[in-house]
Amino acid sequence: MKLALLPWIMMLLVTIPGPRPTAGNPRSCSLRCGEQEGLCSCHPTCMGLHNCCEDFLNYCLEISPSSGSMMGGKDFVVQHLKWPYSTDGVFCRFKDSVQTLGYVDSLNRVHCISPLLYESGHIPFTISLDNGRSFPRAGTWLAAHPYKVSESEKSQLVNETHWQYYGTAADTGGNLSLTWNASLLPMPAVTIELWGYEETGKPYSENWMAKWSYLYSLTRNTPNSGFFTFTPEPASPEHQRWKVGALRISSSGNYAGQQDVLALWTNDHALAWHLGDDFRADSVTWARKQCLAWEALEDQLPNFLTELPDCPCTLAQARADSGRFFTDYGCDIEHGSVCTYHPGAVHCVRSVQASPRYGSGQQCCYTAAGTQLLTSDSTSGSTPDRGHDWGAPPYRTPPRVPGMSHWLYDVMSFYYCCLWAPECSRYMKRRPSSDCRSYRPPRLASAFGDPHFVTFDGTSFSFSGSGEYVLLEATLSDLRVQGRAQPGKMPNGTEARGTGLTAVAVQEDNSDVLEVRLTDSPQVLLQVLLNQKALSFTEQNWMDLKGMFLSVTSEDKVSIMLSSGAGLEVSKQGPFLGVTILLPEKFLTHTHGLLGTLNDNPKDDFTLSNGQVLPPNASAQQVFQFGANWTVSSTSSLFTYDSQFLVDKFLNQPKHDPNFKPLFPNEITLRPSQGEEMDKLCESDRFCILDVISTGDLSVGNATRAAHQLHQQRLKSLQPVVSCGWLPPPSNGHKEGLKYLVDSIVRFSCKSGYNLVGSESSTCRADGTWSTPTPECQPGRNYTVLLSIIFGGLAIVALISIIYVLLHRRRKRNMNMWSSQP
Repeated sequence: MKLALLPWIMMLLVTIPGPRPTAGNPRSCSLRCGEQEGLCSCHPTCMGLHNCCEDFLNYCLEISPSSGSMMGGKDFVVQHLKWPYSTDGVFCRFKDSVQTLGYVDSLNRVHCISPLLYESGHIPFTISLDNGRSFPRAGTWLAAHPYKVSESEKSQLVNETHWQYYGTAADTGGNLSLTWNASLLPMPAVTIELWGYEETGKPYSENWMAKWSYLYSLTRNTPNSGFFTFTPEPASPEHQRWKVGALRISSSGNYAGQQDVLALWTNDHALAWHLGDDFRADSVTWARKQCLAWEALEDQLPNFLTELPDCPCTLAQARADSGRFFTDYGCDIEHGSVCTYHPGAVHCVRSVQASPRYGSGQQCCYTAAGTQLLTSDSTSGSTPDRGHDWGAPPYRTPPRVPGMSHWLYDVMSFYYCCLWAPECSRYMKRRPSSDCRSYRPPRLASAFGDPHFVTFDGTSFSFSGSGEYVLLEATLSDLRVQGRAQPGKMPNGTEARGTGLTAVAVQEDNSDVLEVRLTDSPQVLLQVLLNQKALSFTEQNWMDLKGMFLSVTSEDKVSIMLSSGAGLEVSKQGPFLGVTILLPEKFLTHTHGLLGTLNDNPKDDFTLSNGQVLPPNASAQQVFQFGANWTVSSTSSLFTYDSQFLVDKFLNQPKHDPNFKPLFPNEITLRPSQGEEMDKLCESDRFCILDVISTGDLSVGNATRAAHQLHQQRLKSLQPVVSCGWLPPPSNGHKEGLKYLVDSIVRFSCKSGYNLVGSESSTCRADGTWSTPTPECQPGRNYTVLLSIIFGGLAIVALISIIYVLLHRRRKRNMNMWSSQP
């Protein structure tokens, strides 16, 4: 009887009411999102150009919220789409591989639940409203590293340290508590589950797999009050192999371990509280055993240290080298230097890109004096990571899973060896700090103001063209940076005879295309477009993109970190944009464009696109022709033309406006009063002077002067520094001094019972070598102390003799006086 019902069920699925997909219809966006061809457009630019297909917003989806933790469980709603039909046939498919069940609410809005993912970044998804028969609607979900989402979106472990040290001492037992925002889970009762993370299979093989697993429930049908407390019991033996995990809070209506449901997660953490009786009976012995097992495994794995970049030598270099290094949120000087795992440090940075073969990461920590803090000198030193904390493309498999691979191979081992057992030397031996002997600062170039350019080789010039130009092209990685310049405005509203950058676009190899441009809105200073679609930063200010990372820490600055190690900073400076580009030394001899030829030879910076070189003393008119020669071609443009103005002005017109006539220096005339104000503001900065004259606005000149000073300060921070490398103390001795840069002095001494053989100090020389090697402390009497005692004794004897002589003379003088009295 049940079999006979199957045909009827299939007929019902096929005949669900609602509009049918219209794939292939040139007037519809069904299955056409991103396309511009056809009778109407389904491309993101269509909104500004007013040529969208009528159903654009029904098929090319906007969602809210647009991001959440890669742990999943977040509900998002599709904007602009109403669905008054069947409510039990909604499926959401992420990256064509993970499918979750959606729903339609009482307002006919379509919802999806984000899935548990093993990667971060923009995840494409499609939606089916016909029980999975077709998926014609498409959108993008931003999956973020769990530590980069708002704390309000997560359940909180009350006193997280207590959780992770539970059972390691007499005062670390008792109850544990967690809290959550109950309004985010619209349900009367919840279940709290423990999920564990592991990576199985042979390391660095095809069967090395990452997996989150449901382990067990702490409670079921608990009132959704936002608070829960319990006394942990040791887990059953079959669950004790999981050492790191997270708690999940979801509806009690779900079955145990049901995947991809509306939920809140805690941070991942060390599961001390769930470990067995053997851990609680003797946590040190248990942890030591784990540390030794980790050490044995680590010694069998490939050496990942050899492909990591060296750390910058100074804190100033580390903060300036923003293309290759970025702030470690666990030790940030901008947020009070709360460096829990690195006491003594004030700031740490991590390498932005994971190492190419092993997906590993570098960490560099610095003291208040601006020098490196090394594990060779202190357990507070910086430690490299077998698994980069931020993960590494293509993600999904070990050791490239964001956050979690790092927890398994670098954090849990630190707990075993350093926090739960006194075996930290074993950890530090296999996670040694990098010194900076082979570090080479990046090369710096900038464009700002009207616009003015300082090339990688230090040539400075001005080029006030109106159009779209090649700022930089580098054949090494097919890096392209383009700038759009437009005329400024005089105080009276007329067009100035000077221009400034209003948009900057970048792409490297087959990466995403990113564009930063000025807006006319006082509320939004900069607009960032990803592949010609505007991004929102209301939820996330860090994004993992294809071939690059993007950080927006303030409303007026955007940082772009490319996979080659190149970096860009685009910021609003006065009425225009300023752009700073950093290139590693490997780009030497591989660049051309307005920012010159990087080869330590400023004489060829005015190289035209055909290879002809203008002289370094070229006239302003010749330099203008040099700039115009680097016009972007129509076929190579990276810019977005999403308004009629941009289409008319730049897309359908020559990329360099031949009718715009800039103000050349030999045309400048000043009134006496104007000259006095300008001299007071600009002092001797010729870029500031030119901008005041060309725009008639002192504030523009002031912004240009500030930008120029910022370039000079950064250039100073990036000057090469000589390091002699770490110098060890003598065996059975001590050293004083933890600085290893040029002119630093390290002093040595011996323990009691040993005498120093060799120099008492060593100086770091300009050639990168120490003046003397570390001396030896040999057993025997400490002759220094002995001599001190001897000479001290002799001094006392001498003092007594002098006193005796003085007293004797005084006595004799007195006797003579007495004998002469009457």
